[in-house]
Amino acid sequence: MPDDPRQNAPQPPQPRQQQEMPGETDQMQPKPDHGEASYQGHGRLKGLAAIITGGDSGIGRAVAIAFAREGADLLISYLSEEEDAQETARWVEQAGRKAVLVPGDIGDPAHCLHLVQQALDRLGRLDILVNNAAHQASFQQIGDISDAEWELTFRTNIHSQFYLSKAAVAVMKPGSSIINTSSINAKDPNPHLLAYATTKGAIANFTVGLAALVAEKGIRVNAVAPGPVWTPLIPSTMPAEKVESFGSNTPLGRAAQPAELAPPYVMLASAEASYITGAIIAVTGGRPML
Repeated sequence: MPDDPRQNAPQPPQPRQQQEMPGETDQMQPKPDHGEASYQGHGRLKGLAAIITGGDSGIGRAVAIAFAREGADLLISYLSEEEDAQETARWVEQAGRKAVLVPGDIGDPAHCLHLVQQALDRLGRLDILVNNAAHQASFQQIGDISDAEWELTFRTNIHSQFYLSKAAVAVMKPGSSIINTSSINAKDPNPHLLAYATTKGAIANFTVGLAALVAEKGIRVNAVAPGPVWTPLIPSTMPAEKVESFGSNTPLGRAAQPAELAPPYVMLASAEASYITGAIIAVTGGRPML
């Protein structure tokens, strides 16, 4: 019998908890599931090489584990979360694949060029780019959002996707794939995440436009739009009472575990999705993307 999707992962209430930004996986209760014990690969990405931004934790770690078990070598981009990044690398290497760790600010166009060059130098090729890293912070009023905070959110969440995609497209061969992480906030914005939600709407638009622009090169571009996902971003950017009830506003009644996001990324990166481009795959626990 298949598992009941309402019951096969932790449900709210979560313990009240808060962390300093950007948050650490080991401090979370309950611990997120990234597929460490469950994801089984089938060689769908054998011999390919990928960059995953924000690959140290959360969705990025789950995608890294899945990609490695599907046969891909990885460059894992992260800001400064060294312990989390090392843990992701350990799982990648345990799957028998290469893990190249490169810290730095993806809001810097020079660093984005460096990431692509490192992938070529150390992995020998670049077939998949996963633009996943994001910054978010909660604010009660628009006047509470500083100009610097607005600019940081846009540099991290959407400017980086432009910088990295431009650099990647220049070296990718036909059959390659770019996968962006959008959000339910692209269509149903949380007003207290105004800057973040605005960038996620921009990412959805960027995905569809870029897909049409690079189709002539044989490169596919798609996005995954998660709903609530239990990652370090949550206790480090939301009030404790919101963390406690996080995920309860979905029809399935709970937040997703990162492991539940990895399969769509694998599918979109694989040859099984050869006729899918310009798509946005909603993984929202039943909340509509209208």
